[in-house]
Amino acid sequence: MTLLEVDRVVVRFGGVTAVNEASFTADGGAITGLIGPNGAGKTTCFNVISGLQKPTKGKVHFQGRSITSSAVHRRARKGIGRTFQRLEAFGSLSVRDNVRVAFDIHRGFRGVLKPGAADVEALLERVGISDYAGERADAIPTGAARLLELARCLACDPHLLLLDEPSSGLDEAESEAFGALLRELAAEGRGILMVEHDMDLVMNVCDTIHVLDFGEVIASGSPAEIRADARVQQAYLGYSDEPVREPMEAQA
Repeated sequence: MTLLEVDRVVVRFGGVTAVNEASFTADGGAITGLIGPNGAGKTTCFNVISGLQKPTKGKVHFQGRSITSSAVHRRARKGIGRTFQRLEAFGSLSVRDNVRVAFDIHRGFRGVLKPGAADVEALLERVGISDYAGERADAIPTGAARLLELARCLACDPHLLLLDEPSSGLDEAESEAFGALLRELAAEGRGILMVEHDMDLVMNVCDTIHVLDFGEVIASGSPAEIRADARVQQAYLGYSDEPVREPMEAQA
């Protein structure tokens, strides 16, 4: 089932085109990768989907309805959760309290009546950061902080997860465990759209991959199809003997 549809989105900043007629989808129950070189427009696309950036042109549909004009908080209530490339935890709070705050905001008045301490502990256990529960969020390793952001996002029970470089700071074993967790979350019916530079993780867990270059989607397909695409090889993966079309517009 198509959960998210980005339809011919354009984003311009002055004379710079950051996203150029980008169209792609993400399905429920599947992991979708959004990859490309630095400056390709990936995070700008995330900003458009989550409502932080108004598109110059184009539309965004979620669960079959346009959310192009919806405010950020309304998109969150509809079931879109996001993590950020730059860590956004409450540094002076403990890891446990960061997740508790997310639960409380999501539950509203129900959270006052039912604090849900057991749910907080279970979520910390699920993402693998129980050992850091009592520590300040600004004192834990980067990899654990990434998982904390995921836990806070999951506390709001999203239908779609937007994950911006979620494996940054994880070692090889942690990345493998993280990939297994992503597959579990997708198996529950959630859609996952992931911006990620760890190609081993992307190729191992993604069902579909979209590739951005100079703001344009230059390829979409399975991991095997993306590996074999000559244009993707030259633009991002770093090898190709095949000539490719030069982009129509460059971006900063």
